[in-house]
Amino acid sequence: MNRDTARVIKGDICYSKDKNNLAIVPDGYLVCEDGRSAGVFDRLPQSYQEIPLEDYSGKLVVPGLTDLHIHAPQYAFRGFKMDLELLEWLNTSAFPEEARYADPEYARKAYSLFVDDLRKSPTTRACLFATLHLPATEILMDLLEESGLVTFVGKVSMDRNCPDYLREEDGDAAARAVLDWLEETAGAYRHVRPILTPRFIPACSDRLMERLGEIQREHRLPVQSHLSENPEEIAWVRQLAPWSQFYGDAYDHFGLFGGEVPTIMAHCVHCPSQEVERMREKGVYIAHCPQSNSNLASGAAPVRLFLDQDMRVGLGSDIAGGTVLSIFRAMAEAIQVSKLRGRLTGDGLKPLTMEEVFYMGTLGGGSFFGKVGSFEAGYEFDALVLDESRIPHPQKLTVRERLERYLYLSGEDWILHKYVQGRKLF
Repeated sequence: MNRDTARVIKGDICYSKDKNNLAIVPDGYLVCEDGRSAGVFDRLPQSYQEIPLEDYSGKLVVPGLTDLHIHAPQYAFRGFKMDLELLEWLNTSAFPEEARYADPEYARKAYSLFVDDLRKSPTTRACLFATLHLPATEILMDLLEESGLVTFVGKVSMDRNCPDYLREEDGDAAARAVLDWLEETAGAYRHVRPILTPRFIPACSDRLMERLGEIQREHRLPVQSHLSENPEEIAWVRQLAPWSQFYGDAYDHFGLFGGEVPTIMAHCVHCPSQEVERMREKGVYIAHCPQSNSNLASGAAPVRLFLDQDMRVGLGSDIAGGTVLSIFRAMAEAIQVSKLRGRLTGDGLKPLTMEEVFYMGTLGGGSFFGKVGSFEAGYEFDALVLDESRIPHPQKLTVRERLERYLYLSGEDWILHKYVQGRKLF
């Protein structure tokens, strides 16, 4: 047993067993051995009596949260131009700001602010877009490694339909840049891993996608990108890839859409039935980003449909389409958006429940990283001890009630203690 990560945490423990079942153990014991959960107990077994006890009686203890979709370079300009829709926002806000990361000094300053706040947030695992700039991407990876968080980071690839100042020369040059990045960072990190990141089909030529498919097969890397976020974007893909059956088929054509390739597609707001079925068959992860979809007027994803088909669904902040890092906030907004969708579309899809969105933010998204997002025995030990002191209540609440109001009322940094893989970050 590794004494550096062995610990027992006492508190009011909540975790998902599946999308419908929330386990609650008031005044329970959570045991960590060798960076993994050994289980949750009403009474501490004799065999664990010698492990150091951290007593947080009366505090909520939950698994660490996973953010499946963040644009790290956009953190510096979150909250700007939120009256625009996606494509106009990219051209007038996102692309000009991301170009600043060609300057490593600026990148270090901006990424330091981002990583410091991410470390203090409820997030323990995250999948991040960087920019196309190699030095800046490596700076981000260095800072994340120092933070103790576990992350996937992607050097963005894009060689068309973007400003000249943010466009790679062509598909072959963009692929060489990815290979250079992989070579320069190979073996350099314990907690940061690379992920292939074609920005989206409109910004990636067929040649670039072909080369990324070759790189994926050679290096066995996961993939992240965007899918069916905005009607105008979808129509654009239809023009650029007239041979494809639907947006997701344009990724699948190049072998970058699930199956043996772990894949995250963000948004999935306007997926036709064929696309949903392909995602289900291929095990594609859906990163639902409710705040971003509202801010950029993209619409409301049919998450109930995805969950009812046992598809893989997690949550994303989508900084800076979204403006806050807290996945607790994303949980609450996922419920709210699902209610609005049902009211405005009349599609008959029931609103999401608290149990479902908590699952999405923990076990649902966490499973992209392996056995992550739960306290059942054998899962990697990511945990949060929550601070409810700023939201007192005149009545005695159940543990479930306390958790539910925490989703809606907590601030981004209301975390007393945070653990990743058994390591105590603070």
